[in-house]
Amino acid sequence: MALVVAQEVPTSSCMAVPHGPAGVGEARRRMRAQLREGGVPDAVVDDAVLILSELLSNACKHGRPLGDALAGDGDVRAAWRVDPRGRLVVEVTDGGGPTRPAPATPSVTAHGGRGLNIITALADDWGVRDEVPGEVTVWVVVHEDVYDPDAVSSHRREDFAARVTAPSVSRMAGLDFADVFDDLG
Repeated sequence: MALVVAQEVPTSSCMAVPHGPAGVGEARRRMRAQLREGGVPDAVVDDAVLILSELLSNACKHGRPLGDALAGDGDVRAAWRVDPRGRLVVEVTDGGGPTRPAPATPSVTAHGGRGLNIITALADDWGVRDEVPGEVTVWVVVHEDVYDPDAVSSHRREDFAARVTAPSVSRMAGLDFADVFDDLG
């Protein structure tokens, strides 16, 4: 009989990330380390890190930095938390852009435009808050209850093509090349 001890995930983590690709890898590494230390299952951590990457990429491509900084200067804000109900929530806040974040319908040959569709396929819920002047926050509920082992095992979306055609990196024994990608950004 195995004894499972629940670890405490930091209630919240927030960091300023440079508006541009430079800080994305650091944010992913920090998130991955904190969630793993908190006992969040690898499958959920993998999804959270991918979602954070997509949100930060969108903020840098479509949004302005926070405050009065020019594009390419300044910061955006990345935050994640496990709330008291066990929901893992990820948020990225930028200075807004010319349009409100919405899923696109890219052509088959398009080089982008799939980020929010990926998030929709992976997450339990997501939305946009823009009630603070000069700020737009995209929030994502990555998983409804990271402490419920039955819910975590059914978290993976069967209808998400990449999940059906290839096993999760976290399920491949002895192979953890997801961390390698963190070093690239």
